[in-house]
Amino acid sequence: MTVLSPVQVLERRRQVLAAQDIDAFIELFADDAVMELPFAGPGMPARLEGQAAIREFSKRSQTLPLRVDDLVTTTLYETSDPELVVIEIVTKGTLTTTGQTFEAPCIQVFRIRDGQIHLMRDYFSPVGLTDLLSH
Repeated sequence: MTVLSPVQVLERRRQVLAAQDIDAFIELFADDAVMELPFAGPGMPARLEGQAAIREFSKRSQTLPLRVDDLVTTTLYETSDPELVVIEIVTKGTLTTTGQTFEAPCIQVFRIRDGQIHLMRDYFSPVGLTDLLSH
């Protein structure tokens, strides 16, 4: 079995999120993975520990009227630590209740080892998400 490189894992993540395949998305995470949302808004967790918690959060997120259409990497930073990758991305999506499209930029930090995400730190703006959902 071929182990994906960190960059290949991120491309796979883009593909499965655009395909709305939440189960394949979750499988990219190690059993003991951590997802951190440092700028999490009210009612959102700042930290999720373990694949099961990430699965539950991701499944709950699917109930929001948002569809991710694509993740466009604008810059990818590979570091001297081969497991650590930082990306600047723009999430392109659609508000499913109105058909309005949106773009949401953010920075994400990943620790990817042996083809699995062990840490995902997502620096997104909850203010932008709240604004989008209130329209």
